[in-house]
Amino acid sequence: MFTKLLISAAVVLSSVVVPGVASAAPATGVLASGATLTANQSVRSANGRYSLIHQSDGNLVFYAGPGKPVWSSQTTGKGARTVMQTDGNLVVYSAANKPVYDTSTGGNPGATLAVQDDGNLVIYSASKKALWSRSLSIGKLAAGRSLGVNESIRSANNKCHLDMQGDGNLVLYAGREALWSTKTTGKGGRKAVMQTDGNLVVVNAANQPLWDTKTGGMNGAWLAVQDDCNLVLYLPDNRVVWSPGTSR
Repeated sequence: MFTKLLISAAVVLSSVVVPGVASAAPATGVLASGATLTANQSVRSANGRYSLIHQSDGNLVFYAGPGKPVWSSQTTGKGARTVMQTDGNLVVYSAANKPVYDTSTGGNPGATLAVQDDGNLVIYSASKKALWSRSLSIGKLAAGRSLGVNESIRSANNKCHLDMQGDGNLVLYAGREALWSTKTTGKGGRKAVMQTDGNLVVVNAANQPLWDTKTGGMNGAWLAVQDDCNLVLYLPDNRVVWSPGTSR
């Protein structure tokens, strides 16, 4: 049986309004549209408790105090700069100018990134609508990335969401209706990993697999949470390799 959706404060997007910023330079609490962070540059919350740093090792990391990382772009050894693009997409680029991480929020001109006093990291549209947060991604789980406890991916139309719940179950919802799950409730699931070999795996704290799509060998495959509420694993050339058939 599907488990009930668990909603944590970390997943809910804050309603704090981000003030407009005219400058393209990093400001307290805000990375403005068009602004760039390079090695060791950062944006700090107004209360000074939280900071987003583009580290010299290439990783973009959000800290809740010294030595307390709570989120990262997982781009160690890859990222050369982070850009809050004018199209609304936050992108980490390599030295060769290739994107190695993005928030999939393009199509929202003028969006800004807020480092908030409440500990949330949020991208807001020009009209102050929350588009993305550190616990909520849009549309996809890229190869090599993972979904931790109380983290979610929502479809672009906001109709469907895939949640890695605190009870260890990975569940797809349409609103509050559960459509599909990995049936790993109570088994110690801690994250869902989109492995670079193409296998989607739910693992426990010891990184032992509890469930998988059995799609290893499909290198570079990525997971889409589609507007029709279907989960689909695609190869880089957009061929489908797996789906539970949850279209609505």
